[in-house]
Amino acid sequence: MRYLIDHNIRGQAVLLWGIVAVEGWLELAPLRFISFEEVGLSIDSSDRIVWRFAQANQMILLTANRNMKGLDSLEQTIREENTSTSLPVVTIGNLDRLDERNYRERCAARLVELALEIEQYRGVSRIFIP
Repeated sequence: MRYLIDHNIRGQAVLLWGIVAVEGWLELAPLRFISFEEVGLSIDSSDRIVWRFAQANQMILLTANRNMKGLDSLEQTIREENTSTSLPVVTIGNLDRLDERNYRERCAARLVELALEIEQYRGVSRIFIP
């Protein structure tokens, strides 16, 4: 499963990736974290563009702070465009707590679980982790 990493959590995603790798979960679930830069998305892309890109490319958007401000906000986009086959948006519930190893491990484990059971989560608009 490919996770599109929101541009403002790149550093935190490195921490999560480290846990996924160290714990050996890559052998269980082939995960890939992909940055905006890798796919040519501008960091000032609207939430709607980012969500549509993730859906079109079968990626789960991993974010922390996209909200419902404006017509192209993530929440508004999901409400208008989510279907039963859409991939969920995964939102880190408390970004500041990623400094805590236990919280980071729980978030990483949840990412692996979601990747392994993704078909059960299609159509779910947003999942907060851990």
